[in-house]
Amino acid sequence: MMLVLATLSLLVWLVLAFAHGRFWQGGPMLGPVPKSVRPVAGTWPAVCVVVPARDEAETIEDSIGSLLAQDYPGPYGVVLVDDRSGDGTGTLARALASPHLHVVEGAEPPAGWSGKLWAVAQGTAEVTRLMPDEPGAPDNTYILLADADIIHEPAHVATLVNKALRDDLDMVSEMVELNTASRAERALVPAFVYFFQLLYPFARVNRRDSKVAAAAGGTILIRRSALARIGGIESLRGALIDDVTLAQRVKRSGGAIWLGHSLLARSVRPYPHPADIWRMVARTAYVQLRHSPLLLLGTVLGMVLVWLVPPVAALFGEGWARLAGALAWAIATITFLPTLRRFELVPFWALLLPAVAAFYTLATIGSAVDHHRGRGVVWKQRAYRERTSPRS
Repeated sequence: MMLVLATLSLLVWLVLAFAHGRFWQGGPMLGPVPKSVRPVAGTWPAVCVVVPARDEAETIEDSIGSLLAQDYPGPYGVVLVDDRSGDGTGTLARALASPHLHVVEGAEPPAGWSGKLWAVAQGTAEVTRLMPDEPGAPDNTYILLADADIIHEPAHVATLVNKALRDDLDMVSEMVELNTASRAERALVPAFVYFFQLLYPFARVNRRDSKVAAAAGGTILIRRSALARIGGIESLRGALIDDVTLAQRVKRSGGAIWLGHSLLARSVRPYPHPADIWRMVARTAYVQLRHSPLLLLGTVLGMVLVWLVPPVAALFGEGWARLAGALAWAIATITFLPTLRRFELVPFWALLLPAVAAFYTLATIGSAVDHHRGRGVVWKQRAYRERTSPRS
């Protein structure tokens, strides 16, 4: 049995490494571009940033401050939706007192809406009020959906818009830089990015002839007309994995999308303990599996085959089983190195990848257990269940 499993695991890793969109690569990266290749002054489209915020007092001043400090030459504004915070988030934002900042007092979500998406919907409605469509004129407005824990370099918005204009994209999204200050973050966060790339190879996401679609919710720049084409934020109501759902809807509607890594934006949200990362994963893992016990079983078996069989075979197998396990483990380790380099971590952490995969597998099982116990999903002290599940 060990021989069969080790051989199968090696075959899987050969396919993943050489025929799965090169998911393991460090790019694509979106960094600043020279001003000489940007659109000339007067041709920049209008951009309005929508930031849903619920109990973000620790980060809101830095996050909104960085958005207000953008070096963007076109019409520009920031809409913060204070999603009924209890820690003074809205008050801190208003104290920034900028004519470009509009703070919306959020209402409780109606039935069937997830809290975050309802906040985003209220923000996009405010964008329409601030930047109304001109009858008969093309819609040249972009909306940037940004999390409240993201810090943006001054050139970030201009770089996003430049990418959208140069490549005629309906949506540009980035995996922002994530915290790796604590030991738990260094051990677990890079693998989160690596597994996301494994699920949604960026190269396939960015191909217009591929059905693979995904986005990273930290920063999503979307053409307002593309959002209207899919029915607006309302078409996503209830979705918990809203970023991926949005990307899928835009791509199905004929829109071109791009997903990459950011060099100009970083998250300051800390995950100091393994339990914090466990909760982050468990919040939506079973949703991604469409609440299906069969998909959960298949996922667990697949994780065991791909991640646990190689080290077990390499350490305890004999003959070909040991060699196949060692080769599979080596391929997995090597493919993780570009991600570690992005986080500026030493290669040693790659050896722990099977244990990290076991952690994420257990968190996924925990997500299913929570669901079947009726606990639902909690986001910022608000519990709700998904009404619409994303489909690939």
